[in-house]
Amino acid sequence: MIADYLITTEQEIKVAKTASQALDSHTQDKPVRLLVVDGEHEIKLSAGILRLIRDILKAMVAGHIVTLIPQHAKLTTKQAADILNVSHLYLIKLLEQGEIPHHKVGRHRRILMEDLMQYKEESRRKSAAILDELVAEAQELGLYD
Repeated sequence: MIADYLITTEQEIKVAKTASQALDSHTQDKPVRLLVVDGEHEIKLSAGILRLIRDILKAMVAGHIVTLIPQHAKLTTKQAADILNVSHLYLIKLLEQGEIPHHKVGRHRRILMEDLMQYKEESRRKSAAILDELVAEAQELGLYD
């Protein structure tokens, strides 16, 4: 299940903004108690969950659509290309080169979200390493002060 969420009313924006600001003020790594409006339920949320909720609320207040994708989700090539922010043809090339694991359902390719995220993280690490090498080389040549 892949779900998109978008705030659509001024009231929702106001509530989301207030909630994200309240979560911003909570900087400790201690659980927080969430009291549901009916007053009957009390839920403890960890600091990690609070950061996630805060980030989601901030994105929604900024007018972004927030998409929640379970790690085990099977993505189409279009969805995977959109997540990587690459063209569909480039993604197909990566799949055919074995850069990203995938399987076929009939004629269609499917990519596991966790495999896509692993590729994205590896790609980020490689880019950072290359950038570090370039900076070191520039420093050795005296081009970087």
